[in-house]
Amino acid sequence: MTDVTLGHSIGGQRSAEIQQAYMAMARTKRMYGGIMLIIFIALMTSGFMLADSRNAGGFWNGILNVFQFPGEVISEASEKVALIPALMVKFFPSLIETINIAAASTLVGGLLAVALSLLSTRGLARFPALIGVFRRLMDIMRAIPEIVIALVLIFVLGGGPVPAMIAIAFHTTGALGKLFSEVNENASQKPLEGLESTGASWSQRMLLGVIPQVAPNWLSYALLRFEINIRASAILGFVGSGGIGYDLKNAFSWGQGRYDEVAAIFILLFLTIVFFDQLSSHFRNKLVTGA
Repeated sequence: MTDVTLGHSIGGQRSAEIQQAYMAMARTKRMYGGIMLIIFIALMTSGFMLADSRNAGGFWNGILNVFQFPGEVISEASEKVALIPALMVKFFPSLIETINIAAASTLVGGLLAVALSLLSTRGLARFPALIGVFRRLMDIMRAIPEIVIALVLIFVLGGGPVPAMIAIAFHTTGALGKLFSEVNENASQKPLEGLESTGASWSQRMLLGVIPQVAPNWLSYALLRFEINIRASAILGFVGSGGIGYDLKNAFSWGQGRYDEVAAIFILLFLTIVFFDQLSSHFRNKLVTGA
């Protein structure tokens, strides 16, 4: 009986020590977390104050005018509302050019992403020693913004839709390649083993054993990327890459008197993005769920 009582006493004491040690660790963790939060807030505040002091107008002075421009656009557009449908028809060819840029860049980037993803997936790669090289290549492609690539290409090739298409396709390759590679890692190896036993080549194993498994997810990600590329191609129009973004830049440049054109372009862009968002969401759901 004495041994049992002593055992309970020692066990209770040890539990109390463990609890105290845990509470001490928790307090230390909270203290470090609080210190890091204070440092983060201080850095953010000092950075904001430095940026505000170097800004031409100052944030606090400019924030009061944040609704001034939208108010001017809405006011002028409401006065010329009867002209907006005709303006939408006028800018529709530029919208088609923007969609074509997005579609071409998504197609080219998607095909290149398929190749890079298969070459950078463990267990599937044709050259396992180069997996790291292909992954870093995709990292570089994702890291460089489309607008930077477009500006360089415009300097070399001149303005137009081609620099925008190349720039978006370059970034799309890196982004989709990463997503495709993650999908590939979940593919079953059994079909590959069966094909390999029959003497199939690497390309045949990928085409017949991997792609049928991952194609629905690939298409789902590609459709999502197509939505993003429509927005990107419109933005690149501001730097002279053609499409409806270029018309929007010109309308902005003229200022008051052309704000009805700005409103018409905004409406076209909004309707286009909503349409393709709903369309791609519908097809993504069908591809993933099979319904």
